[in-house]
Amino acid sequence: MTIEHRAGFVNILGKPNAGKSTLMNLLVGEKLAIITARAQTTRNRILGILNGPDYQVIFSDTPGILEPAYKLQEAMLKSARSALVDADVLIYMIEAGEMPPAGQPEQADKGQVAGVAGKQGALQKEAEIVRKISRMKIPVLLAINKIDLSTQERVQATIEAWEQVLPSAEKIPLSALEKFNTDLIFNRILHHLPPSPPYYPKDALTNKSERFFAGEMIREKILMFYRQEIPYAVEIEIESFREEENLIWISAVIYAEKESQKGILIGSEGKALKKVGREARLEMEGFFAKKVFLELRVKVKKDWRKDERQIKRFGYR
Repeated sequence: MTIEHRAGFVNILGKPNAGKSTLMNLLVGEKLAIITARAQTTRNRILGILNGPDYQVIFSDTPGILEPAYKLQEAMLKSARSALVDADVLIYMIEAGEMPPAGQPEQADKGQVAGVAGKQGALQKEAEIVRKISRMKIPVLLAINKIDLSTQERVQATIEAWEQVLPSAEKIPLSALEKFNTDLIFNRILHHLPPSPPYYPKDALTNKSERFFAGEMIREKILMFYRQEIPYAVEIEIESFREEENLIWISAVIYAEKESQKGILIGSEGKALKKVGREARLEMEGFFAKKVFLELRVKVKKDWRKDERQIKRFGYR
């Protein structure tokens, strides 16, 4: 008996810090998207490809839904919205206790609104996307994440509230961090995948290049080690990536927006930059399974986040 092969695109959408990257990395089994406690960690739409004998699941992690303040964030929102167009299965990810965007300031507690919802503009963007999701004909899974930080009553109230706006979506409480119910959400994904041959070679893991992941590992360390606006004001460019049998030579530039930011990134006697380089190199060696020689430099590209030409140059559309 021949088993029918299934394949499709599973797009993960939601607010910043909802746990989208954590879920995708867990389901794919590899750390493809960087994860930090900071909002807006994900800037690019990243594909993670999971292959089985009779299936190929193409996960897409997207930037969080936000109110754009500059050109970079406009590109990030555009990338998130594109996830509504080409999905075979859509995962909309929220946190336990998070109410639907319409009326959220009245229904949710003040800490939830301040910490997650942000500005009214972000609520309006989310409401627009939720309305579009409610009209979609494809399977929608409402992933209610971080239940390990909530109560059963709060989770049930979340389910009931979202039932009013997304009645056809399957509501799945889970904890991506604790791996609770992630097997259930994966089984529901497989159930909904359409019959199809694979879209990518069966040994493919992602659509992104090794250069991309090297840059993301550097950016992750900057997000971890620096405070305030510094992590959001930088972009990484991999100038060279040369691979030998047992060694990878990488030269990268960290672009800041201001001279003052450059000084902070380098630190006294270069100690801050050396720490970023050391930790990024160790991460790369684990990912690429080879020794890495990493050279880092810092340059200033004034107000690059507001410059559409620079945004496109860095690969954002």
